[in-house]
Amino acid sequence: MTQKIGTLSGAQLSQLQTRGLRWLNGDKLGLARSGGAGPTDHKALSFEGETAMIPLFNSQVSDSPYSAQLDESSDQVLIFDQGTLIAKAVAPGTPRFYALSTADGVPYSQIATLHSKDVLATTVLQTCVRYRNRDTSCQFCAIEESLVTGKTIAHKTPAQLAEVAKAAVELDGITQMIMTTGTPKTSDRGAAVLVESILAVKASVNIPIQAQCEPPADDVWLYRLKEAGTDALGMHLEAVSDRVRQRIMPGKASVPLSRYMSAFKTAVNIFGRGNVSTYILAGLGDTEDEIIDMGLRLINMGVYPFVVPFVPVAGTPLQNYPIPDGAMLDRIFLQLGPALSASGIQSANTKAGCAKCGACSSLKKYESPSMPQPDNQQVMEIAHA
Repeated sequence: MTQKIGTLSGAQLSQLQTRGLRWLNGDKLGLARSGGAGPTDHKALSFEGETAMIPLFNSQVSDSPYSAQLDESSDQVLIFDQGTLIAKAVAPGTPRFYALSTADGVPYSQIATLHSKDVLATTVLQTCVRYRNRDTSCQFCAIEESLVTGKTIAHKTPAQLAEVAKAAVELDGITQMIMTTGTPKTSDRGAAVLVESILAVKASVNIPIQAQCEPPADDVWLYRLKEAGTDALGMHLEAVSDRVRQRIMPGKASVPLSRYMSAFKTAVNIFGRGNVSTYILAGLGDTEDEIIDMGLRLINMGVYPFVVPFVPVAGTPLQNYPIPDGAMLDRIFLQLGPALSASGIQSANTKAGCAKCGACSSLKKYESPSMPQPDNQQVMEIAHA
């Protein structure tokens, strides 16, 4: 049976998100993101209403079998696999709020940006205590590179964020907001600046918000985030084994996995099952089994394990790192997707955040009871580990 042009299976999307696209008419690239906090070096493309972030700018893309070009007669993006047309997509346009600036002259696009097609995202603090020392920095991170290029400002004030969020909702129909932050020197690990930012935005516009930070040293900050109006919380592991954490993110690894797990437990009690999530970058060195085991353990706790393919970013120590195998992602998702469905934790039901958006991963395509079910004995063993 011939696949309908315009649709992509989960396995095909995983291949696109690992191999990337060679953009054939570069002078007509349009809206795309390079440098800064993730997802970066990507372009958003919508396939029959489902938007995906596809890598464009990392050097590994030059070897991709996939290419794309804009069909100016239809404004569609044509996707090819070794020259054969396999899909058609639509590229979200530049949002109207990008044309505005604050009273003191800061462009709105330097305060918050469009992710996917309807998500407003911002990095409240564009600096990180770990970043400038390669003995402590996350080797995949480019958080401060967009400061160097002048694409953003170091600290977005609560008033600025409230002003931009209100405009984005009213002008462009933004449906949710994600606030992340570089980690400051304080023990709250960024939660304090998120609290004041979320309070300001919620006072200005009614929009679901996910906050993202490292687990604070004291759980009181999790409660304060909720009280401020935070709808969902992301605390990102990136890697799931101490072996990889120590090698790839030595500074962040000083916050032990045990602290993440205890913070996840408390956060689920506060925000509810499915409204706590974590980013896991497949391809950094964790094995498939390690990612699956951690994913099932998190699902059992009520945490959404948002597994995405690692994409090397220019200007980082891992810019020449091998890209992950798309087939590996497919095997991982065939385990985690049905487990999410069976647990009642699905991206569509979360209030806000990366898992709800889903554009950086094909995992949501596997959230179906009809998918092959994970081994029940494995789930039970992990749940009680």
